[in-house]
Amino acid sequence: MARPEWARPTSIAVVTGAGDQAFCAGADLKTYTMNFATRPAPEFRSRYTNGPGFAGITRNMDIYKPIVAAINGYAISGGFELALAADIRFCSPNAEFALQDAKWGFHACDGGLIRLPQIVGTGHAMEIILSGERVDADHAYRIGLVNRVMPSERLVADTLDYAQMLAQRSPLSHRFAKEVMKRAVGQPMDEALRAESRSFHDLGGTEDLAEGTAAFRERRPARFKGR
Repeated sequence: MARPEWARPTSIAVVTGAGDQAFCAGADLKTYTMNFATRPAPEFRSRYTNGPGFAGITRNMDIYKPIVAAINGYAISGGFELALAADIRFCSPNAEFALQDAKWGFHACDGGLIRLPQIVGTGHAMEIILSGERVDADHAYRIGLVNRVMPSERLVADTLDYAQMLAQRSPLSHRFAKEVMKRAVGQPMDEALRAESRSFHDLGGTEDLAEGTAAFRERRPARFKGR
């Protein structure tokens, strides 16, 4: 039986790797790094600095729907940076994370230096970035790099179940909240709090807020339409 229109989930992105060995192991340093790093400045700026990033979601794109990463194995260098671009990270027990760039003469350039300190704090980020050493799943969980460690055989299925749950929540709430949180980074506290308040008021005239409060009163699931 087809679900009614209101029950169909809104878009939630789930990013994962093929198989169970690697989420993304990064670029091949033998053939890629020097060719990439020595591109002429105009080309480099156009394709990378001002482009969408190597994975297509790491820079210069305003994505206000939730992105969940299911990290099934190695997330190394560029692969690690792809995971950092997600909003929520789940991993399997065999996951390993590293920004190994310092071992080979360069540093992260697709968000690793910027996002990692925001997620785990400066001290943990410095340790990972400056050492280039790998971090296992347990340590990643302890420092807040991943939200949950899940059994390998259930990682993708449980992540998809989680995404289905998110998809039943208010899509406008997701969009507005994520935009405030992203834009608040680096803002003075007073300015960030004003942005939060304005965003809340913007939701005030939406059909979804009226539906959500009605559903609460009537003790039933809300039927959000993204309006």
